Amino acid sequence: MPSSLWRDGDFRRLWVGQTASQLGEQASLVVLPLVAVLTLDAGAGQLGALRAVGQVPILLLSLFAGAWVDRWRTRTVMVLTDVGRTLALGAAAVAGFLGLLGLPALFVVAFAVGALSVFFDVAYQASLVRLVERDQLVRGNSALEGSRSAAQIGGPALGGALVSLLSAPIAAASSALFFALSFLTIRRMRRAESIPQRSERPARVGRRILAGLRFVVGDTALRTVCLASAAFQFSFAALMTVYLLFLPRELHLSGTAVGLALAAPAPGALLGSMLAARLPGRFGHGPVLVSAALLGDGAFLCVPALHGSSAVTVAALLAVGFVFGAGGQLVNVTVMAVRQAVTPDGMQGRAAATITFVGMGLTPLGSLLGGFLAGEWGLRTSLLVTAAGMTLSPVLMALSPLARLGRTLPGPDAKGTA
Repeated sequence: MPSSLWRDGDFRRLWVGQTASQLGEQASLVVLPLVAVLTLDAGAGQLGALRAVGQVPILLLSLFAGAWVDRWRTRTVMVLTDVGRTLALGAAAVAGFLGLLGLPALFVVAFAVGALSVFFDVAYQASLVRLVERDQLVRGNSALEGSRSAAQIGGPALGGALVSLLSAPIAAASSALFFALSFLTIRRMRRAESIPQRSERPARVGRRILAGLRFVVGDTALRTVCLASAAFQFSFAALMTVYLLFLPRELHLSGTAVGLALAAPAPGALLGSMLAARLPGRFGHGPVLVSAALLGDGAFLCVPALHGSSAVTVAALLAVGFVFGAGGQLVNVTVMAVRQAVTPDGMQGRAAATITFVGMGLTPLGSLLGGFLAGEWGLRTSLLVTAAGMTLSPVLMALSPLARLGRTLPGPDAKGTA
């Protein structure tokens, strides 16, 4: 990382605040379900519903978040969402201490934290573009996505440890402290943030969302990113449904071995973040995108050939997960840099939200397909089919102009600021 970027006090504050926010968000994904189980005696169906309530804002609010963020200072959005999440989790902790917390209230807290996190995540991605030079986007994204990967590893473990060592209400309060730290850090950002000039009569939200959709569809690189992301997320959701059955039932792995296999992508993602700071500038963004996606997604094609629960099988699963995590994170960081570089400032939030919406929108159908295939075709065949489906993503990128992007990214057109 060039020293010039780390010498920027506002970038450091954004990085610290975003890291704290991601830790709080990832910890809360474990803390809230554990509060339901340990404090409220929730059943399996109720626990599943609680997790779904926390995730549904991605589909419901992503497009609206993009339209809203584009017309506000990202620092303001991040500060307000941090305050909201601090208050929501703090209220849950107080209610838990007083014995007043019930499942309906916990559902409200989960939805509030999930909804506010959607706005924060869109805002911090747009904030980086307004904060650093465009030739620093890959390195800036590498730092931010590296901390996000670390939070994905440490956040759930931290949440579980807090509940185990302390109590569920104290764990909720501790998660709230991470959002408070993010608020205190980001509010100290000093640089005056330029936002797109607003017209005298702002367009309605629906028109702004439609403008974002048209912009993404009209840009070849972003349209390819959307299609490749949708293909990957759909196939990956199907694969994970089969994979979670394949590990214990077909390979007869222990619970510990299954946990190790599922955790293996996380350290690989840290490596991917570090590689993303260097490889695109050396080999070109397009070649790195296609190669990393092909290597990471294609790694799962090896899994159906595994048999038994020997140490060799477990080691192979760990290697597959690590390669998948490294390749996937390298793709994520590079795609984000490409999206930020080709998108005008006034469209950053909507472009990010549109890609998230399109990419993640098919995941429920993918999960259903995985279950259907596992029942009809068997686990090993279904795993091979869904793993092959994931390779459609790098194929789509390889056949598009995205694959020809060089070391220097193109700038945005002047369009798309409505």
